Amino acid sequence: MNRYTVLIASRATGVVRRLTIPLWPTAAILLGLASLPVLMGLGARWSASAEIDSLRESNAVLGMENESYRAATGELASQISALQAAVSELGERSRLDPATVKAIDNLPAVVKSRAMGGAPARSMEGAVASLAAPAPENTFGVLRDLLGMLETRLEHVRTGVEQREALGAATPSIWPVAGWLSSAYGSRRDPFTGAPDFHAGLDIAADKGEAVKATANGTVESAGYSGSYGNLVVLSHGFGMTTRYGHLARMTVRAGQQIRRGDVIGYVGSTGRSTSSHLHYEVWWNNRLINPLRLLSSRR
Repeated sequence: MNRYTVLIASRATGVVRRLTIPLWPTAAILLGLASLPVLMGLGARWSASAEIDSLRESNAVLGMENESYRAATGELASQISALQAAVSELGERSRLDPATVKAIDNLPAVVKSRAMGGAPARSMEGAVASLAAPAPENTFGVLRDLLGMLETRLEHVRTGVEQREALGAATPSIWPVAGWLSSAYGSRRDPFTGAPDFHAGLDIAADKGEAVKATANGTVESAGYSGSYGNLVVLSHGFGMTTRYGHLARMTVRAGQQIRRGDVIGYVGSTGRSTSSHLHYEVWWNNRLINPLRLLSSRR
C-alpha cells in the first residue's frame, strides 16, 4: 500500500515530526470532506422542493376556498340586495292614506285582526348567537341561515301588508255622494208617521241625478228594486262588510260586477219609501249594522 510521509518541523526547537499517511483512506476522507457541501446542498434542495410542493398544494386549496367564498359572498350580496328592495317596496305599500287608516281604526277589533294573519316567524336568537362562535368556516352558513330567517320574516310581513292593503281597499271610508246629512244613524222619528223609529243608516240629501259612488272596492251583490229602499245597490267588500245605497233614480251596475272605490254605481233619486231626493246609505258587517259616520273620514 502506498504511503506518504509528512514532515512537520518546529522553527523554535528544531524538532522534526514524521506523520505517515496511507494513500487511499486519506483520499477517501478528503473526497468525503469535499462532497459534504454537495450532499448538504442536495439535501437542502430536496427539502426546499418538498416545501414548495406543500406551499403549492396549500395555495391551490386556498384558491378553491377563496373562489367558494367569492361565490358565497356574491350570493349573499344578491340576497341582501333583494331583501333591501323588498323592504323598500313594503315600506311604500304600507302607507295607506289617512282617511283609510282612520276608518280601519274604527272597525270592530275582529275585523282588524284579520289583517294580522300569518304564522309568526321563528326566532333568530340561535343563529345570531352562532356568529359569536369561534368557527370562521361556519360564518357563511350562519349568514345564510340568518338571511333565510329574514326572508321568512319578510314574507310574513309582506302577507300582513297585503292583508292590510286588502282591508284598506274593502273599508268604506269615503262619502258616497256630495250632499248634506239630513238624517243620522240611530233613533229618530219616522218621517211618515212621526212615531219613534230606528234609522239603520245615513240619509244624505242631494240633488236628483247627483252621482253616487262606491265607498270601497268590492263586488255588486245585487242591483234592483227592493221595497221601501226603492232602487237599491248592495256591494260586498270582503271581510264580512257590505254597503247599501237606496232610493236611487237609476243604477249603473249589475250583479257580479267588480267595483273600485269611487266608481259611479247610480244616481240620487227618491224611489221607494222616500219623502224627497236623497241617498240612504248603510254599512253592515256580518249581518250587523255599523254607524257609517264612524268610517266616513273624508269627502271625495
